[in-house]
Amino acid sequence: MCRNIRNLHNFEPPATGEEIRASALQYVRKISGLNKPSAANAEAFERAVDAVAEVSARLLGELVTNAPPKNREVEAAKARARAAQRFAA
Repeated sequence: MCRNIRNLHNFEPPATGEEIRASALQYVRKISGLNKPSAANAEAFERAVDAVAEVSARLLGELVTNAPPKNREVEAAKARARAAQRFAA
């Protein structure tokens, strides 16, 4: 489940609200142990996702680095190459 949580810091262009929310959703799913909450837990689950997304966006906005921004396409290509080597049959 947590493999879908991606590093969102120091990319050009910066992470979108949608990317931040997707990572927050994966985090809440992981810690709750629920992929899809029941109707009784849906409201609490959504509040948690909203709260984690809000705090994550604030964190990303406040982080400072001297490193040059990473390129999403280059990083994705590197990840694909690592996966191909790792899972080569």
